[in-house]
Amino acid sequence: MALLPSLGRVSAGISKVGHLPGLSRWTAPSLVGHRRQYSEGVEEQDLVVIGSGPGGYVAAIKAAQLGMKTVCIEKNVTLGGTCLNVGCIPSKALLNNSHYYHLATSNDFKNRGIDVGDIKLNLPKMMEQKSGAVKALTNGIAHLFKQNKVTRLEGHGKITTPNEVAVLHPDGKVKEVIKTKNILIATGSEVTPFPGLEIDETTIVSSTGALSLEKVPEHMVLIGAGVIGLELGSVWQRLGAKVTAVEFLGHIGGLGIDMEISKNFQRILKKQGMEFMMNTKVMGATKTEAGVTVTVESVKAGKTEELQCDTVLVCIGRRPYTQNLGLEDVGIELDARGRVPVNERFASKVPSVFAIGDCIHGPMLAHKAEDEGIICVEGIAGGAVHIDYNCVPSVVYTHPEVAWVGKTEEQLKEEGVAYKVGKFPFAANSRAKTNADTDGLVKMLSDAKTDRILGAHIMGPSAGEIINEAALAMEYGASCEDVARVCHAHPTVSEAFREANMAAYIGKAINF
Repeated sequence: MALLPSLGRVSAGISKVGHLPGLSRWTAPSLVGHRRQYSEGVEEQDLVVIGSGPGGYVAAIKAAQLGMKTVCIEKNVTLGGTCLNVGCIPSKALLNNSHYYHLATSNDFKNRGIDVGDIKLNLPKMMEQKSGAVKALTNGIAHLFKQNKVTRLEGHGKITTPNEVAVLHPDGKVKEVIKTKNILIATGSEVTPFPGLEIDETTIVSSTGALSLEKVPEHMVLIGAGVIGLELGSVWQRLGAKVTAVEFLGHIGGLGIDMEISKNFQRILKKQGMEFMMNTKVMGATKTEAGVTVTVESVKAGKTEELQCDTVLVCIGRRPYTQNLGLEDVGIELDARGRVPVNERFASKVPSVFAIGDCIHGPMLAHKAEDEGIICVEGIAGGAVHIDYNCVPSVVYTHPEVAWVGKTEEQLKEEGVAYKVGKFPFAANSRAKTNADTDGLVKMLSDAKTDRILGAHIMGPSAGEIINEAALAMEYGASCEDVARVCHAHPTVSEAFREANMAAYIGKAINF
């Protein structure tokens, strides 16, 4: 995971990137000045970060680079939080390798003129490769901590006063107390439990257990067809499992996805073999000798039925990890969703206590937490603080990938905004055609009067990479014409993005 440079953004019409006042982007003078020594021999810190996930570890490194004496407290043995250990990184390893396996065992290779012999799945080896990637990246963070002189402490961080954090043993006993000028809560989130279902990580699993199954399930039932469910369901479906997704809503992909994209996405996944039960709620699940019996009920008709499976994946979302942090002891009250209320500088009602990432408002995304960590720390150092959440992209790493940033068509209609639509299918893109990977499209939404880009929605090859071009354009207030007039390399799948912008701008693409 690459570290971002100093952002130091200011908000004045179009967001601009600049330097912190008085600070060089490459060499920062010490910001800390004189540090008091306490009788117990512990030197006061400038910042204590609780949590070492994408937000926490990035914030700690940035703070150290700006000259702050920084401590990062992590309760787990390895650094990196959920994302690196049991989330983004291991799931993408399995998604990538299961896709290769699917290509080799389907007719895809044969249709490309590649005849292969007997293909066998070596699941332990696949899991080994996944674990190797995780280990390399978590060890990399430990190295970066040493390189940037961030002090790492293992234990549970608990705020005891506005300027003190206790480091606790697993049994709750205090290891040591750290005195600090500022505290940053970056504790992330945890799996939301399903009422009445006990997760054992063998037959009834969370996303964590689904990343380490010892064998391919015969039938996996997903409770939820959001991002996590679709990604992990895709992994095991490609490896040979029958996968049935039970979704309470009438669409897949979770919140924020454009409905046209969602509908086409579901059609493609269904064609691949995934089954869906929409507008359906799970009433309960019972373990049996044969596996698990899942009882479901139609939301509209009220009809109940039972599904027999050997593995149930509970993926109804995540909730902030904000328990036992000592927040109530310093007067910080959580909101109704268990999040820490913060202002535009990420400060809580206690001026010395800040919070970022999954434990505050906004989408639970690793890259959102990274940005917040850097910007928050720069703000503590006296810099400008600005982040536009409308420019934070989302990605579903299935095949095809689905990615979006900005407004959906449904949101624009609800807000009464006049808009234009430009679309371009990957079936008309030369690189997608040569790669025999043509499912999906690019859909652009722009202001009907100004042509300013309001939203970008991509389903297709490399959608997770192309969406960053859209995020960059939106961050700087670009129009569809601006993108349409930028020369794109040929042949590339990113040309589909240019053509969709052209279609939104003048109403016609060139190659479709």
